[in-house]
Amino acid sequence: MRRYKCRALMWSGVLGAAGLLATAGCSSGNQATTATSSSAATSTEESPTPGGPPLPGATGVSPGGVTTKVDVPAESTEDEYFQACHAAKVWMDGQPGDPQSLVEPYLKTLQTSGTSGPATFNTPWSQLNPARQAAVIVAVQAAADAACG
Repeated sequence: MRRYKCRALMWSGVLGAAGLLATAGCSSGNQATTATSSSAATSTEESPTPGGPPLPGATGVSPGGVTTKVDVPAESTEDEYFQACHAAKVWMDGQPGDPQSLVEPYLKTLQTSGTSGPATFNTPWSQLNPARQAAVIVAVQAAADAACG
């Protein structure tokens, strides 16, 4: 099965890692190096320091407790992406308000319902790996931009 990977997210991760390496190369050497582990994928912090670059695999969580960003390359098939985007667009079209303002409420319904469907690749949110969660978020943002096409 061919996977569709969001190149923009992948390149932002590559560029972010390059920036971290450049910053680390300029340090005085007195600072300890932070090791990245699989537990970073469950982090609720956007970055190690305010205003700094996000850690690879970092998760962005809104003040309302909704995961709005997973800093890993998004992974889904083209069909899965379209289905998730379309499901989000249909939901947003049935709600009052600007689609951009509906991204977080829609993600909240996906993350708290425990159900599965095309919006989450027929898998409950809690069972999606970080790359699949990132793909759902990308699809929802595309729906808000009317860019499911």
